[in-house]
Amino acid sequence: MSTPRVLSVIPPMTQLNTPYPSTAYITGFLRSRDVDAVQEDLALALVLRLFSKQGLLEVKSCIEAMPARQRSFQVQAFYEQFDLYLATISPAIAFLQGRDSTVGHRICSRQFLPEGSRFESLDVYVDDEGGDPLAWAFGALGMQDRARHLATLYLNDISDVLRDAVDPRFEFVRYAESLASSQPTFDPLAKALGEPLNLVDATLLELTLASVKKHAPTIVLVSVPFPGAVYAAFRIAQAIKQHHPDIVLALGGGFVNTELREMSDPRVFDYFDYVTLDDGERPLLALLDHLYAKRSQQRLVRTFVRNDGVVKYINFVEPDIAFAEVGTPTWDGLPIDRYLSLLDMLNPMHRLWSDGRWNKLTVAHGCYWKKCSFCDVSLDYISRYDGASAATLVDRIEEIILETGQTGFHFVDEAAPPKALKTLAAELQKRNLAISWWGNIRFEKSFSPELCQSLADSGCIAISGGLEVASDRLLTLMKKGVSIDQVARVTRAFTDAGILVHAYLMYGFPTQTVQDTVDALEYVRQLFAEGCIQSGFFHRFACTVHSPVGQHPEEYGIELLPLPEVTFAKNDVGFIDPTGVDHDVLGVALNKALYNYMHGIGLDDDVRVWFSGKVPRTTVPRNKIAKALAAKG
Repeated sequence: MSTPRVLSVIPPMTQLNTPYPSTAYITGFLRSRDVDAVQEDLALALVLRLFSKQGLLEVKSCIEAMPARQRSFQVQAFYEQFDLYLATISPAIAFLQGRDSTVGHRICSRQFLPEGSRFESLDVYVDDEGGDPLAWAFGALGMQDRARHLATLYLNDISDVLRDAVDPRFEFVRYAESLASSQPTFDPLAKALGEPLNLVDATLLELTLASVKKHAPTIVLVSVPFPGAVYAAFRIAQAIKQHHPDIVLALGGGFVNTELREMSDPRVFDYFDYVTLDDGERPLLALLDHLYAKRSQQRLVRTFVRNDGVVKYINFVEPDIAFAEVGTPTWDGLPIDRYLSLLDMLNPMHRLWSDGRWNKLTVAHGCYWKKCSFCDVSLDYISRYDGASAATLVDRIEEIILETGQTGFHFVDEAAPPKALKTLAAELQKRNLAISWWGNIRFEKSFSPELCQSLADSGCIAISGGLEVASDRLLTLMKKGVSIDQVARVTRAFTDAGILVHAYLMYGFPTQTVQDTVDALEYVRQLFAEGCIQSGFFHRFACTVHSPVGQHPEEYGIELLPLPEVTFAKNDVGFIDPTGVDHDVLGVALNKALYNYMHGIGLDDDVRVWFSGKVPRTTVPRNKIAKALAAKG
């Protein structure tokens, strides 16, 4: 094999507003070890190609090949207004990329972009006089944000057409997710990969081969963070195997680390030569040594291979690369001026996730708490905590600003440690470095009003943290290590410092009763009413095999449902909760209430008004949070 040239690829779909950081991390690391490394975002490339004049013309051809009776309402509406879509797609994309802000005026007129079914959601905001449906969200001004929201709805309309006319699995985030997520066998994915290429597949193949031609790699790394990127990752590998069989292909990433730990199906290796687990730095160094005859296969690290038709896991134990020595992520080679700043949900924290290009950086590897019973605490990305000095972190920040010219940072830690944030804030202020940053934390008492103000002074604009089920009993069962009173005081300290606070909320946790749910919503209502939190999102609890709940269900009063024999993906596991509560019905009420609370609506109402059926009165005193705020921590 010639001198190694490593190409790291982001497969569809991940994010459209900023590069998923996996390739930036590994490319930066490999370059720090003098390896010739490059990267490509095929997720962004695919979207920009499909959502272009050429792409829309190809979609139109697909529609014309369909019998008229098979066209959905969305497809037919798109076809009838095709000339309008063709005329507006380039300006809309340029606007969302920040390259043509003036077109925002025309978008806001509601006379420029064709409007499909996604715009029907705006109707719920029209007031009794038939006024501006978005005035409550954007006011009399806010033209750029209003236009970004409308342009995002426009792209969502087109994505619906792609789903109905081209590929029923197409979505911006959960693309073909069902083929991989907790899928015990490789059969559904293998069947899909054996089908003829549709327009999306063919476009991805073309982009893949163009990337290989451009970079001429000897090794291609495909990082799969989510189930919604698995199908495309295998399509990428399939194309490279068919056209460049000499190129070595390796698969890794968050999905692999979580769901493929017991993978044994040899068909996976028809597409990839190697599959690595957990942090990629050490396995990749070992793999490069092996490929260039510097070590035997028996000395690979955390790597699956196929030998004589049988899958074998090899783990020659070597220490991982220290977090302080992994190098600085690099976005060199990625088109950072071509990402799309979307505004699909009118939720202040979700906006940060989808709007604007953030440099993603990690304060520390793993989680310093690693006790939460619903979390994958047994896996390396949680269990192995390893930090770096504040000076090292700020050195990395300065390097990234110099490279990208952008000063926004998203710290992607599972839970950024307060001590590390304190020293980081001090170092940023010492160097008089002005940045904007946000990230995830635990609502622990270490975040005093003084520390919160220091974080704000260093550039912190928002934080998110897990309140989960707002119940002291369940928080104790979860081993969160926080109480409701403590959360109230910490979140208020952040708010008082001018920092947006987003709460991760959960429902359906083992033994959670209807009374628990009603009481939890009352706590949430009071937290909004007292100005402690400004944003939130309810997630349905899912039991995973790597969490304490999944490993010791008897401690949580539940019985796990038996899993089938697993030869591919394994993660979520069903369970029987003796409470028998219909959490799906309750979840509708919780999300309805939360949406209104975020807009200041219904904060004085009895929480029972949100539930469709009869539920018990809350047992939480109406001034519980106010008293907690008045008391000393």
